[in-house]
Amino acid sequence: MKRLSALLAALLLLALAAPCFARPALSAHLDDTIVVKLPNQAVMTLFVKNRQQLRELRAYKLDSLMILLDNYIAQAETAGKSSKSDQVTMEFYPAKDQPGKQLPEQIRITMRGEDNAPRRGDKVEVSMGNLFGVKVEENADGNGSDRVSVHMGSTPESDSLKAAKRAEKANRSGHSDFSVDLGLNALTNKSVPQNQLSPSLRTAASRYVSLNWHYLQRLGSQRSPLYLLTGPELSFNNYMLEGSQRLVSVNGTTQIVTAPDLNLEKSKLATTALNLPVMAMLNFRNANSKSVFRVGAGGFVGYRLGSHTKIKYNDGEHTRKDKDRDSFNLTDFQYGLQGTVGLRSVTLFAKYNLNDFFKNNANSFQAQTLSFGISLTDFD
Repeated sequence: MKRLSALLAALLLLALAAPCFARPALSAHLDDTIVVKLPNQAVMTLFVKNRQQLRELRAYKLDSLMILLDNYIAQAETAGKSSKSDQVTMEFYPAKDQPGKQLPEQIRITMRGEDNAPRRGDKVEVSMGNLFGVKVEENADGNGSDRVSVHMGSTPESDSLKAAKRAEKANRSGHSDFSVDLGLNALTNKSVPQNQLSPSLRTAASRYVSLNWHYLQRLGSQRSPLYLLTGPELSFNNYMLEGSQRLVSVNGTTQIVTAPDLNLEKSKLATTALNLPVMAMLNFRNANSKSVFRVGAGGFVGYRLGSHTKIKYNDGEHTRKDKDRDSFNLTDFQYGLQGTVGLRSVTLFAKYNLNDFFKNNANSFQAQTLSFGISLTDFD
C-alpha cells in the first residue's frame, strides 16, 4: 500500500500541472483526456471537461491530503490483516469529521486480506465532492500494471458517493415531498330525477390536476418500508359536458339542459377543493436504495373552495365565452377513498369521492366522482 500512497502523490502533483501536457485531439462532445505513463509502468488517466474543473482541484492541499490518506491506509491495512475475510472495505468521511475544512467527502479503501490469501489487488477511491474522484488500483500479481485514474464531472467514479447519499436519504425517518397528479374525471353511480337529462361527460377532456405537499413518516425500524402519508392537496376538477348540454341552476336545483340554439363548442363545470389525505404506504427498495415498487391506500377529506361553469359558443358573428361563478348546489364537504401504485419511475393514482355530487335535493341529479391518472413524484 505504500506504492498506492506514492502513486496518489504523483497523481495529484501531475493533476495540478496537467495544463502543461499535450492533449490528444478529441471530438468536441467528449471530455479532454490526458494520459501519463509513470516509470513503473503505472498509467494515469485524467478526464476533464474544462479548465475550471481542474482549477477547483487546487483547493485541496496536497500535504494534508497525503497525511490523511496515510492514516486511513494504515487503519485499512490493520483491519485487512486481522480479518478472516479475503476482502475488507472501509469508508471514511473526512469532510463530515472535520467540518469547515476543504477535505474529500469520502475515502473508500479495499484491502484483499492477508498475504497468503488469494488477492486481486488493493484499491483506494477518493471522492472529492460531486466533481472530483480519484481511483488507484494496485495488482498483486507482480506484473507492475498499477492503474491510476482521475474523473472530473459526472462520471461512473462518483456512483459510490451518489449511492451513499441515496441510502442516507432512503433511511430518513420522515421527509416532505411535492408531487403533481395529472388525470381524468368520470361520474359514477348517476341518479337522475324523472323527466331530467342525465349528464354525459367527455372523459378525455374532463381533466384532473392536483398540487400535493405531502409528508411521509416512517413507521417502525429505520429500514421499514411502511410510511404514513398526509399533507394538503389543492385539486382542480374539470367536468366537460357532451354536445349541447350545459349545467344551470333552476329554483334552487341543479339540472342538465340542452341549448342547441347556442351552437356550443365547449361546456364545462370546474371546481377547486382543498383536501387532506391519510394513507398507509409501502415503499420497497433494491440493494441500491432505489424505489422499485410502492403501493398505498387510505382516505381523504376536503372542502370545496370554489366553482364555476364556462360555455364557449358562436352567435353567428363572433365566438363568445360566458363564465358563471356559483355554488350550483354542489356539496361543500368532500370525503372518499384513494390509492396509489408505482413501479420504478411510474406512479399511478385513483381517487373516489363517496359524497354526493350535489347537496341532497330530490330535484337534482346525483353522482360520485372518480379521478385517475399518473402522479409526477420522486419517491427516492
